[in-house]
Amino acid sequence: MKAIIHAGVQGIGGLQYTEQRDKLPGKGEVKVRLKTAGLNHRDLFLMSARTNQEAPFILGSDGAGIIEAVGDEVTHLTPGAEVIINPCIGWEKTDQVPVVPAILGGPTDGTFAESVIVPQQNVAPKPAYLTWEEAGVLSLSALTAYRALFTRGNLQQGEHVLIPGIGGGVATFATLMAAAIGAEVSVTSRSEVKRQAALQLPIARALDSHESWEEHLGDNSVDLILDSVGPATFDQYFDVIKPNGKIVMFGASSGDDITIPARAIFFPQLHIIGTSMGSREEFIAMLQFMEQYSLHPIVDTVYPLKETALAFGRMERSEQLGNIVIAIN
Repeated sequence: MKAIIHAGVQGIGGLQYTEQRDKLPGKGEVKVRLKTAGLNHRDLFLMSARTNQEAPFILGSDGAGIIEAVGDEVTHLTPGAEVIINPCIGWEKTDQVPVVPAILGGPTDGTFAESVIVPQQNVAPKPAYLTWEEAGVLSLSALTAYRALFTRGNLQQGEHVLIPGIGGGVATFATLMAAAIGAEVSVTSRSEVKRQAALQLPIARALDSHESWEEHLGDNSVDLILDSVGPATFDQYFDVIKPNGKIVMFGASSGDDITIPARAIFFPQLHIIGTSMGSREEFIAMLQFMEQYSLHPIVDTVYPLKETALAFGRMERSEQLGNIVIAIN
């Protein structure tokens, strides 16, 4: 089968379009012939951290396709079924949080290939209202956004959520989900182009990351902040968040080290909460939520499998608004 592997060099330069051995599913597994897959920032982080001593592997966490074969002891799944892949492996119950979630596509082979083998519990019926391009980019970002907003952030109708760094998949899914329940959404970006594009989404305002958010928001402070940026924007959060507000952190694109002003936490009694990915229970709930509100992923661009390196170049330059699709079959 054709696949994109990462080998030899750090970063995008290590991507290779190659022929890989086709495999059969084992006990409790299904083989999915992929139609589409999706890029995530996680893929960039994995590539940047690898060395040339590490074994090549197939990248990719998101994907959708048709079941081609099933292994022994697989129940309720048959060849020909259209499915979407849950990339979070082994996390079944929401309250049984793993130390680090196991995610498809590193170190296990992922979805940038003509087919992938996953545990049977990691596929769900593809929502019929979604195109293959939409279904292929849904899972990782939408699951992360759903857990951050609702399980960890407990967002309610009428509350105000701030999403710094609009552009990536999690941020755009979170915007759509929050607006769907009647929350007020504000976003930020360094890019004027992205801020203007974001105004096509159901948001109240798009702020410049470099300007004073407090000045622009005035008395309209926020109940919840979804933080994927880290130190570059963290200081501004305490200027705009309400007492008893929540900062839910799921990423650190500008680095790991932040300074937390203690009095800015305990006097207004703020909550700083971590989150990452989500359980199979939340994955099913997320799909039901998407269908209930007829939400469609924001598709930025579509690239063929052999041009995956070009797709990652677009992501690395932060040019996208929404999700980048890899078309496979």
